[in-house]
Amino acid sequence: MRSAEVKIDTGYKLTVNDEKLTERMLPTLMKVAGAPNVSLATKVTGAEDFSSYQELVPGLFIFIGVTPKGADVAKAAPNHSPRFFMDEAGLLTGV
Repeated sequence: MRSAEVKIDTGYKLTVNDEKLTERMLPTLMKVAGAPNVSLATKVTGAEDFSSYQELVPGLFIFIGVTPKGADVAKAAPNHSPRFFMDEAGLLTGV
């Protein structure tokens, strides 16, 4: 007879950027991407597996701008939508 142990994971903890690391990295991000292209996002109640890393070391989770030029970011389909479309040029700087 075989048996198995099942563990139900209730999800990830909130992903929260380390304030000191964020403050320290902003000048570099602005230099690399251009100051007009960098902004602090409003807080959202999103969870991400990245939070597991942040339990061990300070972390900085950023969004890479891939919304096509001229498109309204507020109206663009989110990344898990079948209507999602991205301008891959943002990956050159972001990655």
